[in-house]
Amino acid sequence: MARWLVKSEPDTYSFEDLQRDGRTTWDGVRNHAAALNLKAMQVGEEVLFYHSQIGLAVVGIARVAKTAFPDASDPTGRFVAVELEPVRPLASPVTLAAMKAEPALAGMAMVRQGRLSVSPVTDDEWATILKMAG
Repeated sequence: MARWLVKSEPDTYSFEDLQRDGRTTWDGVRNHAAALNLKAMQVGEEVLFYHSQIGLAVVGIARVAKTAFPDASDPTGRFVAVELEPVRPLASPVTLAAMKAEPALAGMAMVRQGRLSVSPVTDDEWATILKMAG
């Protein structure tokens, strides 16, 4: 199974919001590379939840609850959304600065392509981030 990272501005939709809601539609993605990643997601795959703009840290783990379907917020009908559900918060947030300082994460899509809002995470990267989170 693949693993992923999604970004959200916490003042728009935070991991705490996802925990409160129990499930959410992950929509509004308009970058074609990120949209391809959404299309590749499968039910049950795990997702790192990253707070962008404010906090700049991976703060929790979510799970894909529903695969890609038409994004209702896209009037063109070209983009998709998925549904995510919370799994658990991380014991300690893993900051972007810590990720960039970790040699094992140098090749991570999140580090190399900072503007990509949905990106793949390798098994080794996943294990490194969880270790960093305690």
